[in-house]
Amino acid sequence: MQKITSFLWFDDQAEDAVEFYKSVFKNSQGGESTHYSEAGAQVSGQPKGSVMTVPFQLYGQDFVALNGGPLFKFNPSISFFVNCKTENEVQKLWDKLSEGGKALMPLDKYPFSEKYGWIQDKYGVSWQIILPMGEVKQTIVPSMLFVQNVCGRAEEAINYYTSVFGNSKLLTTFRYSAGEEPDKEGTLAYADFVLEGQIFAAMDSAHEHKFNFNEAISFVVNCESQEELDYFWEKLSKGGDPKAQQCGWLKDKFGVSWQIVPMVLGELLSNTDKAQKVMSALLKMKKLDIETLKKA
Repeated sequence: MQKITSFLWFDDQAEDAVEFYKSVFKNSQGGESTHYSEAGAQVSGQPKGSVMTVPFQLYGQDFVALNGGPLFKFNPSISFFVNCKTENEVQKLWDKLSEGGKALMPLDKYPFSEKYGWIQDKYGVSWQIILPMGEVKQTIVPSMLFVQNVCGRAEEAINYYTSVFGNSKLLTTFRYSAGEEPDKEGTLAYADFVLEGQIFAAMDSAHEHKFNFNEAISFVVNCESQEELDYFWEKLSKGGDPKAQQCGWLKDKFGVSWQIVPMVLGELLSNTDKAQKVMSALLKMKKLDIETLKKA
């Protein structure tokens, strides 16, 4: 299991979306779904027994899709780079992800890539399809776009995240130069970095954007012990929004959403005899307590 998993909040399209992504990406596979218990259904408004989460993999990267209702909508503040090996591969992915979607940056030649485009698919999830200039170390890379009140803080965020997570380091940085207004000279046009052995990217943009980070895409931190869970909760919640803390969820000081959860949680929620009691206990918590969940 990956240490950090991308978590996508759909209204009620999780199963359809996962099947679509599996048809788009060659190297993909699905996992075992979880279903809503009575307690979960009451809180979410979803039907009891309906599909709650669908885990899946794309090119070795773990994702989870949730049927969570209409509370949160996807936007480009968090997107996913797809590093391709050929221009033909870029074109094929672009054509498939464009079906019912919307181009945010047209597929074209740019100073940083011979073939690149930014597309929002029919479900609202954003993908940056690129033929990179250098070696492809990870095919799919989650990317954070720092805009509005957090514009100019991408480098601060990278430094913070790499101090919190193990097996972490900065890889590359590209900065805005003078004359690239409205972006401030020295802020990050692009940077990539490693957290727990996984590559992420971050960018600043001072252009006018009508979105910011929200809960539609969050990052799950899978913890082996209560000690580890307590550590990540303390570090990532520091300076964040206390009102956003519930059921293992938190927002950090940059507005990015995280879920700090025990690895055993999926097993507990998959147990039909215990799922109802586990969910009832979980819904009463902010930071999760592993022993309480096990005893439920």
